Amino acid sequence: MRLGHGPQPCSYRSAQFWRLARRIGMAVGHSILVIAWHLLTNDCDYADLGGDYFVRRDADRARQPAVAQLEALGYQVTLQPLAA
Repeated sequence: MRLGHGPQPCSYRSAQFWRLARRIGMAVGHSILVIAWHLLTNDCDYADLGGDYFVRRDADRARQPAVAQLEALGYQVTLQPLAA
């Protein structure tokens, strides 16, 4: 075990976490840079897509695991869209 300041990988899990944290930081930074470029290039206001953006974008992809999980618990699943 090393002593000192800052994050130090003392185990495989912590080393894996810090390696991933650096990549996530780069991905988030890239996303912010792309957003800023888009806003400045198109002279528009920022509109947040929302926390459920990926679920709304591909509802079938979100629906299938939920149905499979209920069926694995022994339920028969029939889905019907809500009337508007």
